[in-house]
Amino acid sequence: MNGDVKTKVGFLGLGVMGLPMSENVIRKSGCEVYGYDVVSEKLEAFSKAGGHAAASAEEVYTTCDIIMQMLPTHAIIINSVEQAVKYGKKGNIIIDLSSAAPHIILELYPKVKEAGMYFLDSPVSGGNPKAKDGTLAIMTGGDKDIFEKVKPLLACMGEPVYTGGPGSGDVTKLVNNTIGGAYLAAIAEGYAFAAKAGIDLQTTFEATRCGFAGGPLYDNKVPKIISRDYEPGARIAVHRKDILNAKSYAHKLGIDLPVTDVTLLIMDWMNDNGYIDIDQAGMVKYFEDKMDVTVGKK
Repeated sequence: MNGDVKTKVGFLGLGVMGLPMSENVIRKSGCEVYGYDVVSEKLEAFSKAGGHAAASAEEVYTTCDIIMQMLPTHAIIINSVEQAVKYGKKGNIIIDLSSAAPHIILELYPKVKEAGMYFLDSPVSGGNPKAKDGTLAIMTGGDKDIFEKVKPLLACMGEPVYTGGPGSGDVTKLVNNTIGGAYLAAIAEGYAFAAKAGIDLQTTFEATRCGFAGGPLYDNKVPKIISRDYEPGARIAVHRKDILNAKSYAHKLGIDLPVTDVTLLIMDWMNDNGYIDIDQAGMVKYFEDKMDVTVGKK
């Protein structure tokens, strides 16, 4: 697919994640890339990166062979897929890069197939930094032959892995985010504990980052906690949506997720106290409140 300028690619949703992802597709794929977002500033940035700014989502559906979407809510995801089916042509491939509940994908998949099109659920993980670097984890469910066809396109944004049939990509993302959520809560609790004990946070970070607790998420979030930088690279609101999706799907499976329940309790507190749109590092605020301590300094 690389270098195939005849393939027209559409990108819907040019937000914190979508814009840098689309820019990587523009730079690396060799395809004509059309984009649309309701925010005009995002469209301007997309155009400056070399993309074709569409006048409407409908233009993307009617023009493009492959339509990728990075959208915030189930209602918008469903509407976009239904519109892609309505206005698109047979053979089109729709790739949902958003984080959706698996049952939503399973409901949409046969509708897309009936229209003679193809549908992949392909959520991503890594936040804004990895979206910019083009190193996202990409988990893709659907027809394997279609995955292989678009794999070079997905590889422009990160490391695509085929996870199985429809819905499996989003189940895999839920596994990723339940683990990630628990890890984030543990990091926040640990640094609130350190602050309460009066030890130096930067020294704590340097002493532990190469140990068992360390890793990419640790390296990304702990400096933000120490500097009280809650500018969102990945918003708690988005992560909480995945936690709620995981809880819903677990209910369908007839199981409990007790550690995830704790993560949700913390995120609910963040929501109730007006912190839901800050970075995940801001989960430390919950522990500041419970331990009566200030963690880090600007």
